[in-house]
Amino acid sequence: MSVDSAQPRAATPPLLAALLPIIAVVFVAFLVIGIALPVLPLHVHQRLGLGAFVVGLVAGAQFGASLLSRVWAGHYADSRDAKRATVTGLLLAAVAGLLYLLSLCFVSRSGTSVTILLLGRAVLGGAESFIVTSAFTWGLAPVGPKNTGQIMAWVGTAMYAAFAVGAPIGTSLYAVHGFAAIALATTLIPLVTLLLVLPRRPVASLPYVTLAVTRVIGAVWVPGLGLALSSVGFGAITTFIVLLFAQRGWGQAWLPFTVVSFAFMAGRLIFGHLPDRIGGARVALVCVLIESAGQALIWLAPSSVLALFGTAVTGFGYSLVYPGFGVEAVHRAPPQSRGLAMGAYTAFLDLALGVANPALGLVASGAGLAAVYLVSTLVVICASALAVRLLNAPCPTQLPAVKVMRNNIEAGYVSSRLTEDLLNEEPEEKT
Repeated sequence: MSVDSAQPRAATPPLLAALLPIIAVVFVAFLVIGIALPVLPLHVHQRLGLGAFVVGLVAGAQFGASLLSRVWAGHYADSRDAKRATVTGLLLAAVAGLLYLLSLCFVSRSGTSVTILLLGRAVLGGAESFIVTSAFTWGLAPVGPKNTGQIMAWVGTAMYAAFAVGAPIGTSLYAVHGFAAIALATTLIPLVTLLLVLPRRPVASLPYVTLAVTRVIGAVWVPGLGLALSSVGFGAITTFIVLLFAQRGWGQAWLPFTVVSFAFMAGRLIFGHLPDRIGGARVALVCVLIESAGQALIWLAPSSVLALFGTAVTGFGYSLVYPGFGVEAVHRAPPQSRGLAMGAYTAFLDLALGVANPALGLVASGAGLAAVYLVSTLVVICASALAVRLLNAPCPTQLPAVKVMRNNIEAGYVSSRLTEDLLNEEPEEKT
């Protein structure tokens, strides 16, 4: 059945209503990350007196821990339930806040303080894995996999709305009360968020089948690598833009976080339906090129105005990279292991940021902060080659239903109930 241009807008209200509780949880939970984004580099660099490499290491610790915990979180959400995984993530986030507080007891010994801070960032990375993976799995239950791209778009919009709101809040708290206020907020906000989660009913999951992690990674590695390369630009902004503004005396160093977040949300809200409609690879290819142009603008910017414009272009371009490549990843994964697939797919983002942030810190130390954005421009452009490869590669969901069923049975992926559902499903015509 063909889809006219008005259908995505008509379908959005019921979809949004079904996802609203999950979106609210993600938004409130990610405030703990948003409030720390503009102040962590300042705390580590100015208060603890450590260099750009350590700033990158502290920022990258969260993503490194997320990398190690993604697959575990995906297994947990698939085999238990998404609600339990969400609660686990929120409790871990509160523990991270307590470690932030503990690190302040050793400010006079910067090595000890930053080690504890690194541990807190690592725990927060594990918390983020559980929250994001379970939110996606939870969101699929009421609206189905045909809305994969829009689920990713709305969850991502909630995350960046939290960043947009959290950046000025965190800057104000830090200016008045120091890093202790950030640590206290990181502890309390997840505990308050539990009040939104605990009354919710768990959702029924598909019959769980233990799969080799390597098999799932084999299905998602191409879109995952595309996500990894394109995420380097995001890491360059979240970790080093505040130091660039401070170095050049531009003031209002929190403003790039709000600008990139609003541009990101605009892209998601206006074009979030496109990966489901026209294909994730097509959307990812265009967005990667836009994002790289934004990074180049920051590299060349002689003023804060042009740097902010480059930040906005980067945010707008990056907005649909995750759902674009993500649609391709989910369509290539076994249906009853989507939580694991999303964990494996998002782990590529963690790998990129966990490695790229310290690496970009070395670039900043050796060649200056502006050089960070030249390097990130070149890395992001490389993701376009992965998008082109996906455009030319057959996706399992584009094969006839009976062939998909036979392949999945031979691989041991589906239960008899899932097989029956697959045979009864009517194929959709392309738009």
